[in-house]
Amino acid sequence: MTGHRITGHRPTDHVDAVVIGGGQAGLAAGYHLRRLGLDFVVLDAQPTPGGAWQHTWDSLHLFSPAAYSSLPGRLMPPQPGRTYPDAAHVVTYLTDYEQRYDLPVVRPVRVEAVHRDGDHLRVEADSGTWRARTVVSATGTWWRPFVPAVPGRAEFTGDQLHTVDHRGPAGLAGRKVVVVGGGNSGAQIAAGLAYDTQLTWVTLREPRYLADDIDGRALFDHATARRRALDEGGGDTGGVASLGDIVAVPPVREARDAGLLKAQPMFTRLTPTGVEWADGTTAEADAIIWCTGFRPALSHLAPLGLRGPRGRIPMLGTQAVGEPRLHLLGYGDWTGPASATLIGVGRPAREAARAIADLLGRR
Repeated sequence: MTGHRITGHRPTDHVDAVVIGGGQAGLAAGYHLRRLGLDFVVLDAQPTPGGAWQHTWDSLHLFSPAAYSSLPGRLMPPQPGRTYPDAAHVVTYLTDYEQRYDLPVVRPVRVEAVHRDGDHLRVEADSGTWRARTVVSATGTWWRPFVPAVPGRAEFTGDQLHTVDHRGPAGLAGRKVVVVGGGNSGAQIAAGLAYDTQLTWVTLREPRYLADDIDGRALFDHATARRRALDEGGGDTGGVASLGDIVAVPPVREARDAGLLKAQPMFTRLTPTGVEWADGTTAEADAIIWCTGFRPALSHLAPLGLRGPRGRIPMLGTQAVGEPRLHLLGYGDWTGPASATLIGVGRPAREAARAIADLLGRR
């Protein structure tokens, strides 16, 4: 499926809602908007379905079994031979989901800016302009990788990659590789490279593995319980990070138990040929992979002037405080508990769709 999908919507249409982003959060929003009978369109910058999942490294695993990694209305089928599905299986699922519910996705359309325009919000894209009474921004974080400003980065003569650039061990076999990052991405990528490279795994603190029997199901339950407690005025039970940083999916567990995942503390600077720690110890490196996270991809919302002092848009649930016609989905817990996960985005997507229907007097 390439090019523009025929949906009945064309630029300059007046619609109830424009959803920006056709990944998991955008599709979940579309599902609930469709159920409420609203007129909407999903604008996706990617030429094919699957969102960011179609750009990940080959060995990426979900943290939960398929049935616990599903969008609203449709269980993800299990992947034969795998308890935890891989990224390719997720792409197939999202493609089927989009088609099954006949969601009005137009692609490839890259949204450049959202402006206030009287009673509407004007969504300007590379292929035209839409005017909508409401907007759901669901562009995620994958498109805005973060690399820390470590001294010497510009002097390093080897290869520097981010998580978004990594595709697997091919091309790195036999090389000296430094993986930076103690989260799930860092652990999974390090585990995949541990057998065929001279690996140095670097983390800010000692890796914190969750118990081997804890996966995404438990993490979602924990995030939901925390949200419920806070909503009821109770004490903060601590976010998912309070349980640990790394889900021990099978490849990570195997490499860890084989003694291949031994983390070093964070180095202080890069040299032309590697990395150096505060005590003068050095390690040679042919390549560095920065598994150092992402920032929300929100540049298209800049004309609305909504960012607070720390760059984050103040929110009330999924609704932007400074622009009630705008909802944000899938950027992290600040836009709904576990909203950046497949199973977690369903509830905030439903809340956003209901709020939009209420605003338009359609519920």
